[in-house]
Amino acid sequence: MENTSNGAHPSNSGLSKATQGMPTDGMISKASSSAHDTVNSIAGAAEEAARKAKPAIEHVTAMAHKAVDGVANTAAPAADWLAAQGTSLNLAQKKAVDETSAYIAANPFKSIGIALVTGYLLSKVLK
Repeated sequence: MENTSNGAHPSNSGLSKATQGMPTDGMISKASSSAHDTVNSIAGAAEEAARKAKPAIEHVTAMAHKAVDGVANTAAPAADWLAAQGTSLNLAQKKAVDETSAYIAANPFKSIGIALVTGYLLSKVLK
């Protein structure tokens, strides 16, 4: 409690201390209206910016789709060619291994001699 000079309680002049200096309903309504106008203005500006950006976004999207389609159309024949060459190389490798295995089986001592000479020559070249 607040003391006064004569020791009496402060007078209540119709307004409590908490409500003194508070805005009236009209001021609150005006502030609220102003805030709503600001929000509506910002929302309108955002909608306008999105409307203006939409054609550019659609254009970039179309260009990206066109680029992806072009890469896919170019890559498909290359992938087919690589698959065909891969099969061909696998067959050539299998044939070379089979022929080498058959030669070694038919000529074991000659194969060992060739391997020794090849190893010796490689060691001299790589030094």
